[in-house]
Amino acid sequence: MPIQEIGTFWLLAGIIVLVIIILYFIPIALWFSALVSGVKISLLQLFLMRFRKVPPSVIVRALIEAHKAGLKNIKRDALEAHYLAGGRVANVVHALVSAEKANIDLGFNMATAIDLAGREVFEAVQMSVNPKVINTPPVTAVAKDGIQLICKARVTVRANIKQLVGGAGEETVLARVGEGIVSSIGSSSSHKEVLENPDFISKVVLDKGLDAGTAFEILSIDIADIDIGKNIGAVLQMDQAEADKNIAQAKAEERRAMAVALEQEMKAKAQEARAKVIEAEVKVPLAMAHAFENGNLGVMDYMKYRNIDADTNMRDSIAGQESGKKKK
Repeated sequence: MPIQEIGTFWLLAGIIVLVIIILYFIPIALWFSALVSGVKISLLQLFLMRFRKVPPSVIVRALIEAHKAGLKNIKRDALEAHYLAGGRVANVVHALVSAEKANIDLGFNMATAIDLAGREVFEAVQMSVNPKVINTPPVTAVAKDGIQLICKARVTVRANIKQLVGGAGEETVLARVGEGIVSSIGSSSSHKEVLENPDFISKVVLDKGLDAGTAFEILSIDIADIDIGKNIGAVLQMDQAEADKNIAQAKAEERRAMAVALEQEMKAKAQEARAKVIEAEVKVPLAMAHAFENGNLGVMDYMKYRNIDADTNMRDSIAGQESGKKKK
């Protein structure tokens, strides 16, 4: 390839690269699109956005959408500041346009604050127009007659734009509704009353103002289903009876153990007394011998003692034989 052609090739390549760089930093096509849409923005500002780390396409598209929707109070500087703060510019503009069409009072500052707080501002505006239905998990409650009821409800809510920043979410609403259902069922004297008038639960729960401090406004609470569960009162009575029986058995066992201990103690005392009797009987001959030596006991006295002892043994033998016959 001739040297002249090589030089021409590199010159054309350099021109193309230079044009691409110029078009990147100075988006003429984007500027022209804004111009024909009625949005006034200079090429210099589009060029400086690149150095401010702001994508010009995001800002220009947002300005075009706002201008076409008739929003006059949205400025370029405000959109750039919101983007640099980590906000979602497109969502904010979509929400403002939707709010304008639905006659919802939503300002730019409020929309950006909601977006920076992590809320879906566009979804909130849509929920304000089209309320959302939240299904509660099964809520278990017990009426005064001890019958358990399992209740499911559908809560229709609408976004409260003014409470989106700092307001509680869906979990809080569901928890409060569940608490209200438990309270209303628990205050009913009979489960039959609840089954006959399920709308009573809805009225009681709605009157409590459960949406206070939340990001939603409760429009209605509808009872979807009520099932009968266990007879908690009967179960509690059975548990109480079982507990009383166990306590009575424990006390009876305690009394039996005390009686056995007392019996063992009496047997021990009886054995001790018999031992003392035997010990005393052993000492009798010695005492009699000592009395003979000292002259305190004569032969006639000793013979009388032997006769009385023999007579006693005979009586005991006869009594034992009669007792045996009676047993037979």
